[in-house]
Amino acid sequence: MESDSLHSLKLLLNEDLYLVPEEIDQILSPEKTEPRKEVKKETTPTYDQAPPVDDSSVAEEVKEPIAPIVRGQFAKGILILHEEDELADEVMDMLSKMVSAVNHSMSDVGLLSSEELKGKSLEDFQAINAHKVIKFGKISHPINALPIPSYQIKTEEETEYLFADSLTQISMDRALKKKLWENLQTLFNIS
Repeated sequence: MESDSLHSLKLLLNEDLYLVPEEIDQILSPEKTEPRKEVKKETTPTYDQAPPVDDSSVAEEVKEPIAPIVRGQFAKGILILHEEDELADEVMDMLSKMVSAVNHSMSDVGLLSSEELKGKSLEDFQAINAHKVIKFGKISHPINALPIPSYQIKTEEETEYLFADSLTQISMDRALKKKLWENLQTLFNIS
């Protein structure tokens, strides 16, 4: 019975209890008929540093995605990704005309270069919450893993994607401009 109550007490206490040899006789009743068991002193290990932690029992922290900072007002959720670190004036002018031709203004779009996306995960990218994504050129980012052929519109989880050649290439090639324009008309429902 006494061992049952000690076991129950053990469930309630978070710390170890130790008996001091001088108090053993006072704590244990003299009427007890069982022979006394010798109480062993337990020593707690001392560490110069914190005790080692078992990594398997520690819950992994859930990392919240951090959206990259988008240049522009991004008012309509239209995101333009471009290969070039900086857009030349003539390329920016062409881009501005394309955006105007689909009945939007540059304040409706956001811009991100390949350099600005470097080191960001797909979850970070999705945290931007873009409705339409137009990717120009080769970008060092996991977005390339999406199965989207060039110059075809694909919808993934409520976001429409259009992948095309780099803005610099398109600005110098009339056939690529025409191909892009046809896809932009479809993407923005313009007849």
